[in-house]
Amino acid sequence: MTTYSKVTRNGQVTLPSSIRKKLGVDEGDIVEIEVVNDAVILVPKKLVDKSQAYFWSKKWQAGEIEAEQDIRSGRVKIFNTPADLIKDLD
Repeated sequence: MTTYSKVTRNGQVTLPSSIRKKLGVDEGDIVEIEVVNDAVILVPKKLVDKSQAYFWSKKWQAGEIEAEQDIRSGRVKIFNTPADLIKDLD
């Protein structure tokens, strides 16, 4: 899909509505801007509250993937009480 937009006096570019809809970009959203060779690449980004940023770290996400694989393969145990869990740890 090729579309065109004009650069205005302050260097602003309007993203055509078809592009905004396709990317799910709304007014006020953040976009990452990168120059690659002679092209400008815009990537929509979402801000994450600092208190939740750990969840999106590579290390934490790797652990989430590992946990999901364990669950899917049945490598989990279910305990009825915390005492049963503690007993299993001993």
